[in-house]
Amino acid sequence: QVQLVESGGGLVQAGGSLRLSCAASGRTVSDYGMGWFRQAPGKKREFVAAINQYSGPIYGDSVKRRFTISSDNAKNTVYLQMNSLKPEDTAVYYCAADWTSRFGTLKRSETEYDYWGQGTQVTVSS
Repeated sequence: QVQLVESGGGLVQAGGSLRLSCAASGRTVSDYGMGWFRQAPGKKREFVAAINQYSGPIYGDSVKRRFTISSDNAKNTVYLQMNSLKPEDTAVYYCAADWTSRFGTLKRSETEYDYWGQGTQVTVSS
């Protein structure tokens, strides 16, 4: 079983950047498909990005070409680099792990992910 802890959220102006981190313990990030999701107030949780060791990363349509997901096995951490931030990116961002997609197709549905962090707040001011 893996434990996930997100960090790096905060308040930033529109057009700015933030890098979120998801530190794993108990198991290594390479054992899972790792995803980022976000949830804005009053909205459903939304897929942001996912990565595993065997295929290229995937992204939600609203963040393509602005966000980049990466992993550092030595630090057992997954990152989400967020550039050109917009007020509509304001949300709580969650890291998640999916055992079944560690080798194969990455998943976009939150129901496919087994383990979740507690979330980190990102607020983008206009």
